[in-house]
Amino acid sequence: MKKILLAAWVLAAMPAAAQDTYESARLMGSDLNGTARYVGMGGAMDALGADISTISTNPAGIGVFRHSNISASLGFVSQADAVKFDGLNKTNMSFDQIGFVYSSRISPSSYLNVGFNYHKSRNFDQILSAANTLRGCSQNGLTYYKAEKGIYEFDENNQGEIIGYEGNNRSWSYSESDYMNANALMLDPNDGKIYTIDARAYSFDRAHRGWIADYDINLSGNVNDRFYWGLTVGIKDVNYKGYSEYGETLVDAAGDCGSVTVGDARKIKGTGFDVKAGLIFLPIEESPFRIGASVATPTFYDLTASNDSYLYNNCDYGTWDEGRSSESYDFKFYTPWKFGLSMGHTVGNMVALGVGYEYSDWGASKNRINDGRRYDWWSDEYYDDSHTDKPMKENTERSLTGQHILKAGMEIRPVPQFALRLGYNYLSSPYEERGFRDMTLDSPGVSYSSTTDYVNWKDTHRFTCGLGVKAGGMNIDLAYQYSATNGDFHPFQPYVDVKTTGVKEVSNKRHQVLLTLGYTF
Repeated sequence: MKKILLAAWVLAAMPAAAQDTYESARLMGSDLNGTARYVGMGGAMDALGADISTISTNPAGIGVFRHSNISASLGFVSQADAVKFDGLNKTNMSFDQIGFVYSSRISPSSYLNVGFNYHKSRNFDQILSAANTLRGCSQNGLTYYKAEKGIYEFDENNQGEIIGYEGNNRSWSYSESDYMNANALMLDPNDGKIYTIDARAYSFDRAHRGWIADYDINLSGNVNDRFYWGLTVGIKDVNYKGYSEYGETLVDAAGDCGSVTVGDARKIKGTGFDVKAGLIFLPIEESPFRIGASVATPTFYDLTASNDSYLYNNCDYGTWDEGRSSESYDFKFYTPWKFGLSMGHTVGNMVALGVGYEYSDWGASKNRINDGRRYDWWSDEYYDDSHTDKPMKENTERSLTGQHILKAGMEIRPVPQFALRLGYNYLSSPYEERGFRDMTLDSPGVSYSSTTDYVNWKDTHRFTCGLGVKAGGMNIDLAYQYSATNGDFHPFQPYVDVKTTGVKEVSNKRHQVLLTLGYTF
């Protein structure tokens, strides 16, 4: 019977901290979410305006309002083909939006508007499952491979724990996952050496929970009903929780020799801010055709990540029955700039047509290493300092690319009190096909990693429809959205030339029903 020991991963002596490319990628992009009218038209309202959801895409859209308005939205999101895991159901309720616009006339044909809106830009609720065969590789094999290639060298520290060293210092390439593998599974108690154990199959389940909440404050207006402008300052609140279980069936020359299970509970919390600016103009005086343009700065995130991880050793090898690793660290992450162009046209009061395009280069995002508190002699104040994690940035540039978003939508009003809407939203994949979560980098983003899996998500297609009813100042809008994305799940990066590396196709297909209640005054 192997001893049961608790392995505590301590990084207190090394204050620098960052996060890796794929973990940070969760914080980029946004769902198609907001009011039911906005969603029902596929988000293609950046040039049409007069919907509070444009506050975060083209702030000039708030300048189109000629009356004050208040609205709130809630609904249900359901994931297709998902099985309940860790208490997370496939269908969950979501409060998605609440906001108001105060419109003030400053001349017969010009307005100055002020707006505030909360909306859930990311709903993390998702269940991800994958299983496949393996041959000639394993998660602990990656730990062994890094030592074999000289990325680090195994040795004991003063507490008798196996650590990956580079010279006299612990290597940044030695992750929390490597620590648990080396100490709880790969160490032979008889000769004190580290050995690798192959696997023949794996299974994986993860429950994502949480949200990114946007709080946007807007100042906007129009000049002679031909030129509209807007500026939005946004605060983002991040609350992410994920729990995963990864298991492998291990094999040796005699056949199956047991299994290993790795559990990981991770949280990311913090805030960020950005600034967005936009304009809409009518190039032809006698025509309602309009053109819109927008730009958004990076979101500057200041975040804290924490994890509580364990490894259960249920095989014939290794020293410990259980290994654990817990850590908490602060880091900064800057998303890329975003640019948008749009067009809109109306036919009387019966038809509204909109198209839009957005671009952001995910490869330009930056994981930043916290250097701690610094003192400025000139101002006699302390400030938080950080610098770009260069090895991780290079991996980001290799693994992520620019994302193109296309929007198209139509609204038909057969009578003024009733509207029908259709929309389509397309997102190109921001993941390079050959991109991977590189666990060999000399980076704090690797050292603080307690998992090795990643998904290269492909293009996303969103189809929407909706209807609206208006009675006096009240409006009730209903929207339905179907979103579909496929991806390739990898339990760990490819590190050997084998026929089966465990890549499994996965999908994220979601249904959303959204209800908005609004009042115009």
